[in-house]
Amino acid sequence: MPQNLTRKILAAHLVEGHLTPGEEIGIRIDHTLLQDATGTMAMLEFEALGLEQVKAQLAAQYVDHNLLQTDFKNADDHRYLQTACARFGIHFSRPGNGVSHQVHMERFGRPGLTMLGADSHTPGAAGVSMLAIGAGGLDVALAMAGHPYYLPCPKVFGVMLTGSLPDWVSAKDVILEMLRRYDVKGCIGKVIEYYGPGVLSLSATDRETIGNMGTELGATSTVFPSDARTRQYLEAQGRGGAWRELQADAGSSYDEHADLDLGTVEPLIACPSSPGNVKTVREVAGTHVDQVIIGSSVNSSFRDLMVTARIVEGRHAHPGVAFHINPGSRQVLENVADQGGVMALLLAGARIHQSGCLGCIGMGQAPGTGQVSLRTFPRNFPGRSGTKDDQVYLCSPETGAAAALKGEITDPRELGDEMAYPRIEDPATYLVDEGSIIFPSDELRQTEIVRGPNIKPFPELAPLPDTLMADVAIKVGDNISTDGIMPAGNKVLPLRSNIEAISEFVFNQVDPEFVDRIKAMENAIVIGGDNYGQGSSREHAALAPRFLGVRAKLAKSFARIHKANLCNFGILPLTFKNPQDYDAINPGDRVVLPEIRQRLASGDTEIPLEIGGRRIMTSLQVSARERQHLLAGGTLNFVRQTLKT
Repeated sequence: MPQNLTRKILAAHLVEGHLTPGEEIGIRIDHTLLQDATGTMAMLEFEALGLEQVKAQLAAQYVDHNLLQTDFKNADDHRYLQTACARFGIHFSRPGNGVSHQVHMERFGRPGLTMLGADSHTPGAAGVSMLAIGAGGLDVALAMAGHPYYLPCPKVFGVMLTGSLPDWVSAKDVILEMLRRYDVKGCIGKVIEYYGPGVLSLSATDRETIGNMGTELGATSTVFPSDARTRQYLEAQGRGGAWRELQADAGSSYDEHADLDLGTVEPLIACPSSPGNVKTVREVAGTHVDQVIIGSSVNSSFRDLMVTARIVEGRHAHPGVAFHINPGSRQVLENVADQGGVMALLLAGARIHQSGCLGCIGMGQAPGTGQVSLRTFPRNFPGRSGTKDDQVYLCSPETGAAAALKGEITDPRELGDEMAYPRIEDPATYLVDEGSIIFPSDELRQTEIVRGPNIKPFPELAPLPDTLMADVAIKVGDNISTDGIMPAGNKVLPLRSNIEAISEFVFNQVDPEFVDRIKAMENAIVIGGDNYGQGSSREHAALAPRFLGVRAKLAKSFARIHKANLCNFGILPLTFKNPQDYDAINPGDRVVLPEIRQRLASGDTEIPLEIGGRRIMTSLQVSARERQHLLAGGTLNFVRQTLKT
């Protein structure tokens, strides 16, 4: 029977279950990816398993998030990660070498392999036709230990591309068009597979942009075929031997299907404060702009920086605009410099920063009070920039460059009256730089792991009680992101390996009184709306509330990664059977889950809650494996018990 490409890759890696949408499956993971905001905790979790070395085909650790060294914490954590990588046989990309997605694609990505990354934008590896999935750090630590990755078998959403992009329109506009159509939860439980004649018009880094931001649609992953463009990219990187052709079989089918004519796409922009709040650029043209940032987690490739450089070449940024460039990797910057792009950017007034996430994760580059910032980043959740009540727009490099020159949101097609559109071709041969990657070796396996004082042991988590009594600690609305639950930024992220300290910031942006209130509760429950926990994969948004006493979360629906993280740390992910019951629960209410341990062990999917003398029915949709983890108080507890027997 003909198969689409997603099913081919899943079938080749399937170790448990059946490829039936919604049924839990276990797949073998070839590559694992960690970044430093999630990597320290994941590394501590891996250490807790007691193994001598990683068992994945290739494991890589990138330092790209916490690059600011305002005190000892980040520097200490970087040294911990470097020495732990040496000890356990993990590739280590040093601070400033680049963003994980960009560097992994350059140096390690291979068509047809699976990758699990403790970063929600790991699906950017679609650029080299990997099936790459974002997950919590504990899931990645288990994959590093050779365990399968478990997930609900996704539906495959086939999107047939035809035509090619017009001048002044680029891959960012393609994914913004998808977000305009489907919003931030329209692809939950799906892998988006692009195919058709239009695919060949997109370069490997164009595909990386689309795959990276597929996460904002709620998608499990994104897949592109491996074709002549993939081969061209890998050969230019000096890795042509990694290429192999991968396509969907002729006549294969998809669970859902859509068509997209690339020739009809126009410049788009995501307005504050959601990636799904997409409008055409012409609809908001004329809006005053104070800051433009090109690069960071996405749109930081050679092509993206060079098209920006060529647009601003011979011109200067508007005097009212702060113009920033965040290269995706040291190698990208070297190649842009080789083509004269760095000088063009400097003469245009750009501030060129080190390669890393930077402002995308709230590490610097915060806009001023009331200022408008245009960014090529993947997210614009409220306050993520580091500025309260921020006004962040997401756009293509072309739209960003036009705004940098004009001082206001400008349809980049208007620049066509002044200049020809600079279509950028990737180099036939890239300048390759692996000098800042430390490769594993037998000699390095003798390294002693160095731990700074901010690195604390993984907290002890109690098993689920027979009956759970909990107080409602907070009630929130729809689309609460993990940034809302556990903020990022240069004040919070350095505490990522100190759960007691970082827990002081839980829900800080949503309700500054939350932590003081929950400390007076023995056990707590959180009430949420639809798509609770969207956004980043950071498991701290589950682990820190668990440390404070949250034992259950009751929402209308959960984002995939956050729900898995809740199970990993022993928090019950309950959903309303009747969404109208959401209105009947208020902060401070006492909730009782009678005989919850027995119900969980018996496989019950309907879980009653008693609140103020009335009963509310909830649903617990978890696998048999996740039930065992919840009973044990968390996945690490369960795995430790298994290893002892």
